[in-house]
Amino acid sequence: MTRVIHTGDTHIGYQQYHVPERRQDFLDAFRRVVHDAIEDDVAAVVHAGDLFHDRRPTLSDIMGTLDVLEDLAEADIPFLAVVGNHEAKRDAQWLDLYASLGLATRLDDAPTVVGDTAFYGLDFVPRSKRDALAYDFAPHDADHAALVTHGLFQPFDYGDWDAAEVLAESSVDFDALLLGDNHKPGKQEVEGAWVTYCGSTERASASEREDRGYNIVTFDGETRITRRGLDTRDFVFVDVELGPEEGVERVRSRVGQHDLADAVVIVSIDGDGEPIAPASVEEFALDEGALVARVTDHRELAADERETSVSFADPDDAVVERVRELGLSEAARDIDETVRASKVADANVADTVESRVRELVDENPDSLTGAPDAADTADAAESTADDAAETAATAEADGGEADAVASSETAETTEPDPDPSDGEDQSSMGEFL
Repeated sequence: MTRVIHTGDTHIGYQQYHVPERRQDFLDAFRRVVHDAIEDDVAAVVHAGDLFHDRRPTLSDIMGTLDVLEDLAEADIPFLAVVGNHEAKRDAQWLDLYASLGLATRLDDAPTVVGDTAFYGLDFVPRSKRDALAYDFAPHDADHAALVTHGLFQPFDYGDWDAAEVLAESSVDFDALLLGDNHKPGKQEVEGAWVTYCGSTERASASEREDRGYNIVTFDGETRITRRGLDTRDFVFVDVELGPEEGVERVRSRVGQHDLADAVVIVSIDGDGEPIAPASVEEFALDEGALVARVTDHRELAADERETSVSFADPDDAVVERVRELGLSEAARDIDETVRASKVADANVADTVESRVRELVDENPDSLTGAPDAADTADAAESTADDAAETAATAEADGGEADAVASSETAETTEPDPDPSDGEDQSSMGEFL
């Protein structure tokens, strides 16, 4: 018998809502998973990608993760993992660093046997490269086999990669596909194998209302998958339906019925009633002890009201959303990330972009041409359940955070993974939808 914890989409380093406490929450959630693994004496912790939120984690994120993995190693429990789309780099991966220290195993096409089960790995693969995959895995002589990978798979919602095809074409008969990228947990039987998402360990988006947790997978003649919840920071969701002539006092009253201490408060307003200034409700929640407050008014407002409405949402998420709607090529999105969202010093941006453009053109002269189908590209990106910048059209994914909306015109939806980029430089799949 082999019993493992299947987790993923930990997104360590995500400073959600630009609040340091939320950054710490993502590391703490990963620490709780490892603590449970040690307490339960499982055979391994299997991570299905997006250990980090992006490819440039801070030193504190790297060292914090190192500290957690050292605890796991001291308990003699292996950490088996693949690379997700959020953290993927063009050369060596952060996972390789931990592997070089003896703290992790990066799964690949050769079996890593734990107990009576052989584990294989497939890093995130962008759609443009999937047709070239041979699914050729080295043979094993264990009783069971499992493939760990990162992506949005059919038959689950938002899937753009067919799990049945992977199982049918693989040279190894797998008992299970242990998946990451979709932040919503689930399991289905496909071609005689269990295909399962473990979900994310923290809410990377306000659309992720369900409790967070991970899977426990047992291989013992048959494959059994159970779920265990994690104790994470409270998210208080307040949905208000305003009647005629009702306004901000009604909203405040509803918000005040909850214990808001240190919670992330998400208020959604529908119905009729008077116009609401989100700032007044957010200020009320903060005065009541909330860590963060976000208000979205979904009502149809008159054009002049909509133009002057203000929402204290995450502007970064709104920008990411608009950029994705442009249908840019993967190379153009890469350059946008360098200019707008990377940690490259302002003084070095021009040189960095010039260097990157030269690399892209050398690799592929057509790399800067427009995406063939902008709508399809946007849909795929939004299906990776994470980040509030990836919305319900994305179903929580790697991965990537569509937590708030930048104006009353932009409504937050259910996502799979924060920032589910499908770039050519990625090596595995995973957005906070």
